Amino acid sequence: MRELVEEQVGTRKHTSAVLLKIMDPMDAGMRYTPKSSDKDWDQAVTFLPATDSKKLEKKKHPGKIGAIFGVIFFAAVVALMTGLLVWHFHFRRDNRVKKMYAGSMNITNQDFLEAYENPNSTEFQALARQVTSQLRDIYTKIPQLSKYYVHSTVQAFSEGSVIAYYLSEFHVPVSQASAVDDTMKNMDDMMMKAGRRVSESTGELKFNRIFTSALDSRMFANPSYYKYLVHTKTNQVIDIMTPGFPNYPYPQNSFAQWQLRADPGYVLKLDFTTFNIEKNCKNDFLKVYDSLVALESRLMAEKCGAYSPNNPLGFISSGNVMLVTLITDDQGDYPGFRAQVSQVVAGRARESTCGGILTGTSGTFTSPNYPKYYPPEKRCEWTIQVPYNMFVKLVFSKFMMSVGGACVHDYVKVNDELLCGELPSSTMRTSNSNQMTVVFYSDASYVDRGFNATYTAFEPSNPCPDKFLCNNKRCVSKALRCDGWNDCGDSSDERNCECSPDMISCLNGLCKPMFWKCDGIDDCGDKTDEMNCANCNKGQFACGNGACILDKQRCDGRNDCEDKSDEADCGKSSVCQETNFQCKDGQCVTKENPECDGVQDCTDGSDENFCDVCGNQPFKTSRIVGGQDAAEGEWPWQVSLHVKNSIHVCGASIISDRWIVTAAHCVQNEGKLKLAEAGSWEVYLGLHSQKQTDKAEKRYLQRIIPHPNYNEFTFDYDIALMELDNPVTFKDTIRPICLPSSSYVFPVGKPVWITGWGATKEGGSGATVLQKAQVRIINSTVCDSLMNGQITSRMTCAGVLSGGVDACQGDSGGPLSSANSAGRMFLAGVVSWGDGCARRNKPGIYSTVPRFRAWIKENSGV
Repeated sequence: MRELVEEQVGTRKHTSAVLLKIMDPMDAGMRYTPKSSDKDWDQAVTFLPATDSKKLEKKKHPGKIGAIFGVIFFAAVVALMTGLLVWHFHFRRDNRVKKMYAGSMNITNQDFLEAYENPNSTEFQALARQVTSQLRDIYTKIPQLSKYYVHSTVQAFSEGSVIAYYLSEFHVPVSQASAVDDTMKNMDDMMMKAGRRVSESTGELKFNRIFTSALDSRMFANPSYYKYLVHTKTNQVIDIMTPGFPNYPYPQNSFAQWQLRADPGYVLKLDFTTFNIEKNCKNDFLKVYDSLVALESRLMAEKCGAYSPNNPLGFISSGNVMLVTLITDDQGDYPGFRAQVSQVVAGRARESTCGGILTGTSGTFTSPNYPKYYPPEKRCEWTIQVPYNMFVKLVFSKFMMSVGGACVHDYVKVNDELLCGELPSSTMRTSNSNQMTVVFYSDASYVDRGFNATYTAFEPSNPCPDKFLCNNKRCVSKALRCDGWNDCGDSSDERNCECSPDMISCLNGLCKPMFWKCDGIDDCGDKTDEMNCANCNKGQFACGNGACILDKQRCDGRNDCEDKSDEADCGKSSVCQETNFQCKDGQCVTKENPECDGVQDCTDGSDENFCDVCGNQPFKTSRIVGGQDAAEGEWPWQVSLHVKNSIHVCGASIISDRWIVTAAHCVQNEGKLKLAEAGSWEVYLGLHSQKQTDKAEKRYLQRIIPHPNYNEFTFDYDIALMELDNPVTFKDTIRPICLPSSSYVFPVGKPVWITGWGATKEGGSGATVLQKAQVRIINSTVCDSLMNGQITSRMTCAGVLSGGVDACQGDSGGPLSSANSAGRMFLAGVVSWGDGCARRNKPGIYSTVPRFRAWIKENSGV
């Protein structure tokens, strides 16, 4: 049975429920103005009677000296009174601020009653009066608090024997705010020293713990207030959601809270099925507490933005209570959230169990509730035992533990080493015996997703037969030793090397491939490979890529260096040059890449136009980098092009509600396949898995516009436009990517992303789920050398030259996405061609979008 109570103070939009009015200080102002105990605040001026009245009689003929004396005396009195008033009202009076503190206390001489769950019951109200009375007594005995205390209200009770959750209000002079904060924070220690036990004959409550923390001021500043009470039962799942969900956005300027309970002996599971609130946590945010009141010391997480279904948010409590709060400002309309609440037996369910003895030669184990968030106040210990003549190797494929200084809060202990924070994928640890101990620990606040670990046994005397043993116990081919690539992951295969004559000898002892010489990237790590690169003659300018041009070509508005370094830092110009961004009103901006960076550089604001709709990744993304499955909705501009009634053939990118961009080679006729005709194609937008095309938006094409200069032999000008037959409505999984201006620069070495459903290896089959990988832009001169002189000025090279990460067949036409300083994604390139897939020293080649910006505008209007 679902028990749900909702409270509203203020205006509520589009919601209906049973309303129960509950007095609460969250939405209340000052109840009264407390009188000060400082007697100096009330002052008056008393005039004493004169002893000789004749001395005060008015003289008939006052002298000049007397008149002057009188004026001086009057002025002095006025000055004195003025000074007193200024001192009293400006310096003496200290402005006061409203301070709210959340707290909990464990009452040891009471048993929990079911009626305590209902704030309207006589039992609840009677115990609440006792709690508030005792709190008043406590505060009035503490000098730092007594003068400022206003009142307290009990928010809830829970088992244990009885835990009271309350809010206390103070009106504090600004100068005393920090002192009051410190006093409240140390309340438990103060009560311990003072001795908190009281004789039962007095009828007072006995308690053994007090936790207190300052309440976020935004929680009691909103005019609209919603409160929900939920108690789960065995085998019951209850939905909670924001007011108005899913038909309306959640209310603005509001504070909502959900008090969640489970039966005694159970813990709560909270799993969000939909989560989409404002991206900036300074505006709208959700907090989850391991408590029934907003105690910051029991805060599990603060969240905002959006999370996709395959990267879900999920929490589990340490006890049988949990609090969810949502605070919103007065800007924006967002859908909100829906979550499922259920209870599981504490310590018995898969989500909350952990530890044990692990045997065999290999196995896998995770933190509790992985990949969702682990519970607070949890300790688990695993003992790994492999055969007696073997050692243990432990690899973390994911590791995300909340960090708070030197691993003193949440951590994983491997033998005697503490690990915390976020560690790279494939972090490895080994033992010096056939046994390893792994301990997981979380404190009372701030949880994270935890870890996924795999252990394997290895032979200590010969761990890598016929291979090179890395320091991290990884095994790699001996042929990879001293080849310039970090194959081990810890660079141990590249240490103590003797470089061959065809390699760069770095001063730090590393060897690097010669083609990295003077490519603008510090590959050695000590800049050896970038030294003595520009051997230009007098009267010449040294480009960033090592080329030389005449000095007179510097700042002439033409990209003579190919990397645009000759047009950088050229100052303001009244005439827009090729490398300048031109505003709609004709103004020139010399700043590099000014569009959509969150700063208005154009007087008419045209550099920030339409930036609210393009290049935004709505969902929170994984923090692990590398070729892997993309999250659903992570790349909302990605398009899948199918030959009609057939399979995925090419990718494309959304640039507006009617236009997409792909590669020209994707729309060339092939025998009986009339790929140049619009009627041959089906377009899927918002697609994640090729097996779930029914969940995507399907469109057909009205026309195809390949670039007229496309060369099918060299792949030069490899770009095409496609117009949809009907416009698409943007949503979380369907959004356009930002188009760069013709002056936009994607510098060498910049990390960029490739995405698509193409083959996962050369000659392999296409991927079912959208894939993503991070690569970097490669110097065009180096790339041209690697690709045997086939690179034109309309091509961008990107990849990982060590191999293993690249676009492949089926990715053609898809986006090369690059984030700017504000986090917005720009279309840097269109997947064009390559020499095989993911081969070493063979980068992927992409059509450079800035070079086609004018052509795109001319043909599509975008």
